[in-house]
Amino acid sequence: MKYKAVIFDLDGTLVNSLNDLGDSVNTVLKKYGYPEHPIESYRMMVGNGIKKLIERALPLNTPTNIADEALEKFKKIYAIHQLDKTVPYNGIGEMLEKLRQKHIPLAVCTNKHDDAAKKIIYHLFGQTTFTYIIGDLPGFKRKPDPKKVLLIAEKMHLNPGEIVYMGDSSVDMQTAVNADMLPVGVLWGFRSKEELLENGARLLLKSPAELTDKITFIND
Repeated sequence: MKYKAVIFDLDGTLVNSLNDLGDSVNTVLKKYGYPEHPIESYRMMVGNGIKKLIERALPLNTPTNIADEALEKFKKIYAIHQLDKTVPYNGIGEMLEKLRQKHIPLAVCTNKHDDAAKKIIYHLFGQTTFTYIIGDLPGFKRKPDPKKVLLIAEKMHLNPGEIVYMGDSSVDMQTAVNADMLPVGVLWGFRSKEELLENGARLLLKSPAELTDKITFIND
């Protein structure tokens, strides 16, 4: 099978944002006198949007009004600090350039808030690398619901089966499966090889360069 486009997850796939996410949540927890978490533990908390991230980080049985308030505090803190330590993974820039040279359309679909996703992407990759960027938006369910990636496929005028969906978590692999796209899991991200395989990954990559080595891309 030859593929004609790639849709990427963002956090844990294109960029390592764990420190900024973890630091921002810990700042919120500290304000309430709640225990902070080691940065590495946030690997298992991210991936389902910031509301779920805050729910997972707060102590069990935190009152709803406090959880809602903590979420708003996180939004403000993260907006200031989302580019303090966040960087592309090694080899991502070269991989994207290879795909661009082949004139392969590129897009991002993430559960990160849409404004934050675009700010990070435009800062780190410029405004022309990705044809479409869709984050968490009102009116759309979060991944693994396939609606947003299918919308991107429609805008690209491609069948879902012609598109690679690349991510680092169970949510991403389920999204690809639900959309009938090729689920490609990355081993440099936040989650494990076992999680990726258990949720439908058909190809695992140890480095970004392997994407164009292991998959044939065409533009016609």
